[in-house]
Amino acid sequence: MSSARPVRSPRGPALTARSWSTEAPLRMLQNNLDPEVAERPDDLVVYGGTGKAARNWASFDSIVRELTTLGEDETLLVQSGKPVGVLRTHEWAPRVLIANSNLVGDWANWPEFRRLDALGLMMYGQMTAGSWIYIGTQGILQGTYETFAAVAAKRFGGSLAGTLTITAGLGGMGGAQPLAVTMNEGVALVVECDPERALRRVRHGYLDEVAENLDEAIDKATAAKAERRAYSVAVIGNAAEVLPELLRRGVRADIVTDQTSAHDPLSYLPLGVDLEDWDDYAAKKPDEFTDRARDSMAKHVEAMVGFLDAGAEVFDYGNSLRGEAKLAGYDRAFDYPGFVPAYIRPLFCEGKGPFRWAALSGDPADIAATDDAILDLFGDNDHLSRWIRMAREKVSFQGLPARICWLGYGERHQAGLRFNEMVASGELKAPLVLGRDHLDCGSVASPYRETEGMADGSDAIADWPLLNALVNTASGATWVSLHHGGGVGMGRSLHAGQVTVADGTALAAQKLERVLTNDPGMGVIRHVDAGYDRAREVAVERGVRVPGLG
Repeated sequence: MSSARPVRSPRGPALTARSWSTEAPLRMLQNNLDPEVAERPDDLVVYGGTGKAARNWASFDSIVRELTTLGEDETLLVQSGKPVGVLRTHEWAPRVLIANSNLVGDWANWPEFRRLDALGLMMYGQMTAGSWIYIGTQGILQGTYETFAAVAAKRFGGSLAGTLTITAGLGGMGGAQPLAVTMNEGVALVVECDPERALRRVRHGYLDEVAENLDEAIDKATAAKAERRAYSVAVIGNAAEVLPELLRRGVRADIVTDQTSAHDPLSYLPLGVDLEDWDDYAAKKPDEFTDRARDSMAKHVEAMVGFLDAGAEVFDYGNSLRGEAKLAGYDRAFDYPGFVPAYIRPLFCEGKGPFRWAALSGDPADIAATDDAILDLFGDNDHLSRWIRMAREKVSFQGLPARICWLGYGERHQAGLRFNEMVASGELKAPLVLGRDHLDCGSVASPYRETEGMADGSDAIADWPLLNALVNTASGATWVSLHHGGGVGMGRSLHAGQVTVADGTALAAQKLERVLTNDPGMGVIRHVDAGYDRAREVAVERGVRVPGLG
């Protein structure tokens, strides 16, 4: 059994484990490795080039066995993708506790991680890969949509109609970019080095088409911009070569960003390296490959700064491209901001962030019913309602049907309780799992992304994700994870995740109310502590208890 094979989550109301609180993590682990979801399922890689769901196939099989037999008063411990123990706890305790890629301070670097990884002692969990709540490219789509909507509001009168966005990367995360742009009525020209990734985004409806060459891509993109027509096109090439060429040609970009796998230099294709030689070269000469990748990233970032100088709105989308370019010696790497301080922080002050859920039944009708519930609960929120309606029309499910939307403090628990009632009444055919992206308001310390440029200078304080994981454990989450690295690479972030099951029981309702109140509440508290006035207002208005405030 301990070898690569196709994996697909069970569907329907029949249990393979002893309860829904163990069936849920079992199905979501398997869903992460569904061939329609994962980037390289045979290697257990879900997304981000190296983000894995389990350390190896033996560990995967062992996790499955343990979840199948785990009791309601037991907790499975998973260390970097390997199950290491089952301890007796209680019914309010998480059924699974996960820690991925965590290294002690001075050892938190890529060479040490790769040494341990090669010894079979660790894996890179990314964010939702190693915490078993990845839902395909949709998982980042709404956050990307929200970001581009904020760009539109800040600079383009509320819509991206008549604008051109140039970006790169169509992997599991970057693949959301073209659809997020077109959902905001803009035009996207995306550079991708792997033709199969680009074609996959076309198949799933995230990208309109792949151009034959750069000339065709430019012509089609600029024509759509002139017509104020939403449109997306990809061109196959290396971003470190194509972006400088676009700049040299004087292509008028309104927005420039990037979502290549730049967090790990081994996941970024250097100039002069053929796609088919990538994996072998990176494995055999990682140091040399890293140097070449960083040099290419510096060229990539230099072009982005060139577009900034030409008047474009330029931002980092949280993949550490600027940090790697800085290491290569490019002094202007941080001339443009990260997307959180530029656009998203006001939402974080309200405890808002990417709330997601998946239907364990496997039936899309269950997600349709929850969409209706969200529209009923929050119908006065025009922005949210527009997102739900567009998602229903445009988003293809990968693996188990799922949905994501940004909800804040005082909202997420309302959704959770309504969903639990729908399971209890039989309106939904099976339970739901409710979680979130790790890119959330109070669960991350990441000076290059979520906590970049904090008002009080507390960018690198990692107590907050640790407290978040502890709070969710104490509040009754079904499984809780704590990861190092995430989308920005080793030594650059710490983040926590939680997932809670809505199985229709009274106990689930109690857990959901506490977890989905306390989890976003951590975001409000964190930003109150950092001195944000809006966070203070939210805390007072909504009754978040903060010592010394009131």
